[in-house]
Amino acid sequence: MRGLPALLALVVPALVAACGRPPPARLPAGPPVDLRQPADRASPFELVRLRDDPQRCRALLEAAGARIEAVEPVTQGACGHRDALRFAGGRLGSARLAGTVDLPLACPVAAALLLWERDVLQPAARRHLGSPITRIDHFGSYACRGIESSARLSEHARANAIDIAGFHTADGRRITLVEGWSGDRATRAFLRAARDGACRLFATTLSPDADAAHRDHFHLDQADRGAHVRAICR
Repeated sequence: MRGLPALLALVVPALVAACGRPPPARLPAGPPVDLRQPADRASPFELVRLRDDPQRCRALLEAAGARIEAVEPVTQGACGHRDALRFAGGRLGSARLAGTVDLPLACPVAAALLLWERDVLQPAARRHLGSPITRIDHFGSYACRGIESSARLSEHARANAIDIAGFHTADGRRITLVEGWSGDRATRAFLRAARDGACRLFATTLSPDADAAHRDHFHLDQADRGAHVRAICR
């Protein structure tokens, strides 16, 4: 038995090494979210955490000048939403969300959209297109469905996602993802700037570069991936 400690000293480190690398370190928490501040002061991690305090999230939106309305809770089997809201009249900063009669949004998605429109979309439109965005087309937010080729529910099943299909400019142009992604140089630059900026605010950003299923829209969501949050940007 006297040889057991020596044997353990050899075996235990080998077992630990065999278990592989340790899990990634937890992302550091950023400063408290203030939606009045520039978008680069926020992070997907901090915005996702707003779902734990819907009242604070709504207060932050209102303090930033957003007009929001409560949405009736929905229970639909495993799907539904409890604390969703919508932008009154579809007004999102200087632009309007098209067809917003029924566009419930989880508050962290609404918060990221507010920052994205104001600090990413409009500056990119002025820089690359020479005209601001007045309307944002989309394919909806809430839908009780799963992820394609997966048994897991989509973030759409919790109103925790929105699919952005295109944009209208003040000078009358309509830009769609399906045509503009491979369009002229200015349009391509604008859409990629919009995508890259979304990646800094949403937990998941999927563009036409992701796969064929997203050839005509940006999928933006605030999926909670726990302590080891890593934004997915494709």
